[in-house]
Amino acid sequence: MNPTDDDNTIDVISRIETQLEELAEVSERCRKIILVSKAAIAGGVALLLLAILGLFGSNQVAAIGSIAVVLGGIVSLGSNVSTLQQTMAAMSAAEALRSDLISRIDLRVVGDSRL
Repeated sequence: MNPTDDDNTIDVISRIETQLEELAEVSERCRKIILVSKAAIAGGVALLLLAILGLFGSNQVAAIGSIAVVLGGIVSLGSNVSTLQQTMAAMSAAEALRSDLISRIDLRVVGDSRL
């Protein structure tokens, strides 16, 4: 490899690292949404049980609202779980490519300056 190839490889590695940072942000956002979705499902189920048991009286709006919250939580959970899986796969592929590119660089050992 000549120096310009190393410079190009370093640029590619930098772009991959930027992409990895973006993917890490996406995965963190998905994790947060997954947590909120699980909380929404649990809250909706609890509200539905309270409505069914009559602790809210016979409030049909609460029952319908709780069903909507549960369904919305399930949809959000499923969507974000699949997005997280795809993001993690993309991160693994990018990390493998980065490792491969780093191994191709002609690294030089810098000697001890005290000698």
